[in-house]
Parts: sequence; C-alpha cells; structure tokens
Amino acid sequence: MDRAELVERLREAGVPEAFYEIAGVAAVPARPDAHYFLRRTADSWCVGLSERSQDSVIRRFATEADACAYLYDTLTRALAPPTGKAAPLEELLADSAEIQRQAWEDFERAARHEGDEDAGS
Repeated sequence: MDRAELVERLREAGVPEAFYEIAGVAAVPARPDAHYFLRRTADSWCVGLSERSQDSVIRRFATEADACAYLYDTLTRALAPPTGKAAPLEELLADSAEIQRQAWEDFERAARHEGDEDAGS
C-alpha cells in the first residue's frame, strides 16, 4: 500500500481526516492538538505524533508500504468499537430509571442538609 491508497482506505474506514497528515497526499484540514503523521526522510519513512506543534517519531520503516500498514492499523484500531457483550436495551433503560431515582434522592438529601446548615447559622 502506498500513501494515496492509505488515505483512500482510511476514508473508507471512517477515520476523520483531522487524525492524520500524510506528506504529499493529505494535510490536516484544521490543526487539532494532536494528529498522526507519515513522512519520508532521507533514509526512512517515519510515523509519528504531532502534539501542539511538537513532532515525535513513533517508528521508522524501511519501506513506504510498511509505514502505511502500521499507520492504518494504528488509526483503525484506535477507532474500533469496544468488544464484549452489550447489555440489552431493556436492562439499560431499567438501570437509567434507578440511576435517576438515586440521583433525585441524593439531590433532596443534599438540599435538606443545606437547609439545616442555613437554619443553624
């Protein structure tokens, strides 16, 4: 895979363009606090992270294909949905009702406690 194919595959995978800068192919549309980059140096291909305009090389590769594969894996793995069993909707709804009930009890208890402190002053 080369840089042009990498950008195409990242777009297909739904990776936001603000997450990466690929020299000569894809520039970051808006400067976020951090984004990955792929660049050619005199003797290697570098994948790194740019944070607040400070660049740090994560890994160097002998070939463009290896660097592209590494960056693709890194970016798509970061966006992968969590694994594990999802709770059924009914359970989530039941839990949210209990959480809301408990929050109201805590709120009322705190309001009563605050009222007691004000009366004692």
